[in-house]
Amino acid sequence: MNSPSKSTLLLAAGLACISSAALAEVAEGVSEVVVTGQRQAYRGQFTLQETPQSLAVISQRTLQDNNITGLTEALDLNAGVARQNNFGGLWDAYAVRGFAGDENLPSGYLVNGFNGGRGFGGPRDVAGVERIEILKGPNAALFGRGEPGGTVNIVTRKARFGETGGSLSASLGGFSARRAEADVNIAAGEVFGARLVGFYDEAESFRRTVSTERYGFLPSFGFRLGEDTMVTYDLEVTRQKAPFDRGVPAIGGVLGKVDRRTFLGEPGDGPIEADATGQQLEVQHDLSSTWSLLVGAGFRTTNLTGFSTEAELAASRQKLSVDGRSLSRQRRFRDYEADHAVLRGELSGDFQAFGLRHRLLAGADFDRFENSQLFLRFRPAAVSGNPSDQAANVIDVFAPVYGRFPLPTPGPLTNRLDVQEAAGLYLQDQIALTESLQVRLGVRYDDFSLESLNRATGVSQSRSESRLSPQVGLVWTAAPSLSFFAAYGEGFRANIGATARGEIFDPETSRSFEAGARFTLLDGDLTGTLAVFSMRKSQVLAADPANPGFSLPIGKAGSQGLEFDLNGRLPGGVEALLSYAYVEAEARSDVLDPNFSLQIRKGDRLINVPRHSLNGQVARDFTLGETEVRLGVGVQHVGERLGETATKFELPAYTLVRLFGAWRATDQVEVFGEVQNLFDETHYTNSFSTLWVQPGAPRTGSVGVRLRF
Repeated sequence: MNSPSKSTLLLAAGLACISSAALAEVAEGVSEVVVTGQRQAYRGQFTLQETPQSLAVISQRTLQDNNITGLTEALDLNAGVARQNNFGGLWDAYAVRGFAGDENLPSGYLVNGFNGGRGFGGPRDVAGVERIEILKGPNAALFGRGEPGGTVNIVTRKARFGETGGSLSASLGGFSARRAEADVNIAAGEVFGARLVGFYDEAESFRRTVSTERYGFLPSFGFRLGEDTMVTYDLEVTRQKAPFDRGVPAIGGVLGKVDRRTFLGEPGDGPIEADATGQQLEVQHDLSSTWSLLVGAGFRTTNLTGFSTEAELAASRQKLSVDGRSLSRQRRFRDYEADHAVLRGELSGDFQAFGLRHRLLAGADFDRFENSQLFLRFRPAAVSGNPSDQAANVIDVFAPVYGRFPLPTPGPLTNRLDVQEAAGLYLQDQIALTESLQVRLGVRYDDFSLESLNRATGVSQSRSESRLSPQVGLVWTAAPSLSFFAAYGEGFRANIGATARGEIFDPETSRSFEAGARFTLLDGDLTGTLAVFSMRKSQVLAADPANPGFSLPIGKAGSQGLEFDLNGRLPGGVEALLSYAYVEAEARSDVLDPNFSLQIRKGDRLINVPRHSLNGQVARDFTLGETEVRLGVGVQHVGERLGETATKFELPAYTLVRLFGAWRATDQVEVFGEVQNLFDETHYTNSFSTLWVQPGAPRTGSVGVRLRF
C-alpha cells in the first residue's frame, strides 16, 4: 500500500470539514424545485469558462454531417485522440494525449458517467448518441481508475417529456453498405417518456471477402416522480458479426508491396461474434434549488467468440522472411466473456461557507469486473526445420488461395478468470475566492482487489491496494472573453491480467499537469482553447510483440505537448471546427523482456501516437428556393507514428479530405450524402507490428434520406 503524503491527508481532512458544513445546510431547509433534465455524474454545475481542464465536445450534428456511425471514427475529429491496435477491427482502441492503457483490452470509456466501455461487445455504434465528450487533463480525483490523458464520456439520447416525434433514416454506400436507423420519442404528458432507438448496418469492405453485420436496440425511458424526482432507465442490446482482420504486412519493413485490399486470414473461419447487453438505472432527486442527489446502477455483459487465422509474429516461425511471399499463420479460437457491474451515488451543492461560495461534489462508487478468457492456438512449425507449406499454414501474400489446406485445430493456450473489485470515495470543492478567481480542490480514495485464477493449472494469485489521488485546479477570469486555468492531479489504475509467464501486474500510477487559456471571439460566436500538458506514468503496460494477447510492463512513460481547439461561427455564416495536437509520448525507462530480449529504451516513442495531428472542417447553410442546403468540407492529417514496440518501424503520415452535404427538401424530408478520402490516398491507420498493419479505406461515399415527424 502506498502511503499518502501529509499534504494529501490535510487536503482530504479539509474537504471532509467542508462537506460536513454543506450537509448541515441541506438539513436546515429544503425548498421545492422541478427537475428539468438529467445531469451528468462527476461533472457538477459549471460553465466551460469555470472549468480548470480542457473539454472537447463532438455534437450529434457533427456526427450526422460526416455520416459517422462508429466511436473510433468520431474520435478522429479530435486531434488529441490517436487510434491504437483495434484487435482486428473488433473493438475501439485509442490514446488520449498519448496514453492508451492496456493495449490487450478495449479502451475504457464512460456512458452517461458509468464505466461502460469495458468488455468485449465490439466497436461502439453512435446510434442513440447525443454527444461525445472528451474530458482531458487531471480527472482522477473524480473518475478514478482512468488514464491521465483524458476520459471519453458518451452521452446518450434520453427520453423527453411532453413531446412525441422522431426520425427514420436509410442510406446506401460504397462496398454495398446499407444502414437503417430509427429514433422515436413517445411521451405521456410530463410524467413519462420513452425514446426508442435502433439500427441495422450491413456492409462489405474494400478488404476482399470481408463483410460485417451489426444491429442494436438502445431505448431510454424516463419517469417523473413528483416535481423534484426523475428516474431514467437505459437499455443496450447490440449484436455484431465480423471476420478477424489483422490487415497487411510490411515486407522487410516496407509498406505498399501487398495490395491494401488483400485479406490474409481464412474466410472459412467465419465471423467473430461480439454481443453486448447493458442496463443503466439512475435516480435524480433535487433536494433544493442548490442541492441535488444522483444515484445509479449499471450492469453490462459482453461476449466475443470465434475463430481467426493470423500472421505468426515470431521470426523463428515466419517463412515470409525466407522467400518474401509465404506468410506463416497461426489459427486461434477465442471465447471472451465479461460482466461489469457499477454502483454510484453523488451529492452536489452550491452554498456559502466562511464567507466564500462553494460548489461541492461528494460521492462514492463501486466497480466489479469479471474477465473470463479461453484462448486456443495453433502455431506454425519452426522455419529451421524447413516445414511444408501446410505445416506452416502459409498463404501467398501476392496471390492468396483460401482453403488451400484443412483448417488446423488450435490447442490450449490461456484459460483464466480475473475478478477485479474497486471501491472509491471522492470529494471536490470549487471555491470562488473572488469574482474572477476560483480554486478547485479534490481528492479520491480508491481501494481495489484483483483475484486471478489460471484455470488450466489451478494456480490462483491475488493483489490488493489502496491509494489517495489529489487534484488541484485554478481558474482566473481575466475578462468576459478570456480565462486562464491550470490543474495538477495524481491518478491510479489497477492493471488486470498477467504476463506470458503468468505474473500479474502491479497497479499503474500517474501524475499530470495542464495549463491553458480559453477565449471567445466575434462577440462569442467563436470559442477556443489553448493548452499545454505534461504527464508521467509508472507500471505502464505495452502489448508484448512476441506474445500477442499478452502484455509486458515497460516501467515508466511520459507524454507532453500542446493542443489547440477552435469551434463556432465565422463571418458569413460559416461554421468552423479546428483541432490540432502536438504530442511527445515516450518510454521513460529501459526495459528488457527476459523471454525474448526485446529492448525498450528510454526515449522510445509509444506506439501509434503521432507527434502532429490535425482535424478541421467548415460548413455553411444556403437557401435554395424554398429549401435549405448545407455543404461542408473537412480535412484530417495524422503524422508519422511508431508501428511496432521496441523497433524503428513507422507508419507514414497521411492527409484525408472529406466532403459532406444535405438538402432539406421539406421540413420533414432531408437527403444527405458524404465522400470520404476524396483523393483516394493510400494510408495506414494503426498497427501492432510489421505483420499486422491496418490499411485505411479508399475513397468511398454514401447517400441517404432522413424523415422527421
